[in-house]
Amino acid sequence: MKVGSRVMKTVACVVLAALCFGVSVYAAKILDEYDVHDLNRPLPPVVSPGEKPGEAPSDAIILFDGEKAPGLVSGRGGKVKWYIKDGYMEVPPKKEKAGGIRTKDAYGNCQLHVEWASPKVIKGSGQGRGNSGIYFMGKYEVQVLDSWTDNNYKNNKTYADGQAASIYGQHPPMVNACRKPGEWQSYDIIFLRPIFDKAGKVVRKARITVLHNGVVVHNNLEIEGETFHKKKARYSRHPDKVPISFQDHGNPVQYRNMWIRVLPEQPYLIKDQ
Repeated sequence: MKVGSRVMKTVACVVLAALCFGVSVYAAKILDEYDVHDLNRPLPPVVSPGEKPGEAPSDAIILFDGEKAPGLVSGRGGKVKWYIKDGYMEVPPKKEKAGGIRTKDAYGNCQLHVEWASPKVIKGSGQGRGNSGIYFMGKYEVQVLDSWTDNNYKNNKTYADGQAASIYGQHPPMVNACRKPGEWQSYDIIFLRPIFDKAGKVVRKARITVLHNGVVVHNNLEIEGETFHKKKARYSRHPDKVPISFQDHGNPVQYRNMWIRVLPEQPYLIKDQ
């Protein structure tokens, strides 16, 4: 390695460390603004939780309610072309070329609730069976797939970093919490966006927590970069907010009860810098 390269790498490491340190110092300052148990400290806003499991809280943005999709558009920005019937939305056959869909608005840090079902009639195998995906910021995929198993992995074997609830091409889920084909499943996902410096270098990697059918399968996990097929993940600079995409992989996967909450940076109630 050349001396110049070493110097450049050293400088880059120092800059990144300084930026991370600056974020930590700022958080500490916020905590120091108030005494412990200070009654003058602002209270959190009130949010009414849903009355039933999976029901949207009062501050949620509804993406799809079973009849209408006010928070969704087609991948190109027009009307959603997926079938809407019987309280759910279904990916049309590949021949219809419906394409994926995405959120109408752009998001960074967020909490997403989605319920989905792989086809009850089993066709295909591996990545060709009940395949779809949820792309945060259009780049970081949580896989949707029929990965139900009888513990002998005879039902639909595929690569571990491509099964249901995996961070595609990177991290398998800690456990396989899949239900049988045709049964409704839920994802509750907390996503923390990546942060880039002015030069486009990653100051903070994206982080994700995923509950699959109420089971934690990723816990505050670092995402290594953009999702690729058969290629190592890597980061490239992008805006702080980007729409979330839902993939059309040609399989009749169904979705329902889709809602999202915008999350602030920690610590909460942070003031403008």
